[in-house]
Amino acid sequence: MTPLVFGLGPMELVIILVVVLLLFGGSRLAGLGRSSGRAIREFKEETRSLKADEEKAKQTREFKDTGSPSDVQDAEVVEPEPRPEDQR
Repeated sequence: MTPLVFGLGPMELVIILVVVLLLFGGSRLAGLGRSSGRAIREFKEETRSLKADEEKAKQTREFKDTGSPSDVQDAEVVEPEPRPEDQR
């Protein structure tokens, strides 16, 4: 028979689970399961959020690299010629 976890067989795991259930009780184990599920869910949401932010930043960088009309670097300022009516 192949050991499952840390060299423990199925019978040892069953004994450990029974002892844990007797020590902590069913309601406390259910609460631990619920809080663990919430923590995992929050972690997944944050991971998705970070990936979305990273993708948005990547798209912004790509847009800046392609150059937009606001990326004027070598511009010359030209003064308008005065009109005759402005000289009065």
